[in-house]
Amino acid sequence: MELEELSANPLHRIKWKPPKTTETVDPRVVVNPRQAQELPTAVTYVGKRGRGRRLMALFACMYYAALRPGEAVALRKDDCNLPEHGWERILVDVSRPEVNTQWTNTGDAHGERGLKHRGRNDVRPVPIPPALVKILRQHIEEYGLSADGRLFQSERGGVVASTAYTEVWQEARKLAFTPAQVAPPLVRRPYDLRHAAVSLWLNAGVSAPDVAERAGHSVDVLLRVYAKCLDGQQEIANRRIDDALAA
Repeated sequence: MELEELSANPLHRIKWKPPKTTETVDPRVVVNPRQAQELPTAVTYVGKRGRGRRLMALFACMYYAALRPGEAVALRKDDCNLPEHGWERILVDVSRPEVNTQWTNTGDAHGERGLKHRGRNDVRPVPIPPALVKILRQHIEEYGLSADGRLFQSERGGVVASTAYTEVWQEARKLAFTPAQVAPPLVRRPYDLRHAAVSLWLNAGVSAPDVAERAGHSVDVLLRVYAKCLDGQQEIANRRIDDALAA
C-alpha cells in the first residue's frame, strides 16, 4: 500500500471477525495460601539429581513476587537486595520469555526483552516478603549464580527452559494434591502462581494501584483480568451501603 502497488486495500473484502477471547482469570486456577506454600515443598521431591530442588526458588518468585516466568528466569543477583530480616524488594527490568529461535537475532530461544506493557528501559520495583528473601538467600548459597549473574540456571549453567520447569511442576502437582484436585485446572501452569499472588493481594485489601504497580499491570487491566477472583467484595459493598442508608 505504501508503494502504491495496490489500487485498493484487499482486506476490506474479507468477511471475518476475530474470535472473542476471555481476558478474566478463571478463579478455579487460583490456589489458597496454604496450598501455595505446600507446592514448593513438593517441588523439591521431583526429579533426579535434585532437579526440582534447583527450581523451587524460581516458583517461589512467581508466587511471592507475582513475577511472570520470563521475568523470574531473567532475575539477577544485582536486581535483589536480600537482608537477613524483614521485607525487601527486587528490581525487575528484563524478561527472557522462551520463543521460537527464528524470531530472535541471536538464535537463542530466550531472547532478552523489556518488561511487558512498558518501555525498554523501564524498571518495576517489587517488594518481597521475608519468606521469599530467605528462600533466595538459601538458593544462592546452595547453587550460586550463573556466569552472567542470574539466580536460576540449568545444570549446565544455561537459561532454564520452560519445558524443564513445566515438567517439574506437573509432577509436583501430583505429589501435593489429591487425584480429585489434580484433574481440575487448579494451578495447572506455573503462571497460575502469579494469578494466585495477585488475587491474594487484592483480597487482602491492598489498593488496586499498588497491586498494579507490583504486578506490572495498568489498574483498569488489573481489575478486568482479576474481576472473578475477588472474594467477599460484594459483602463489603453491602455493608457499606447499609451503613450509608442508616446514617
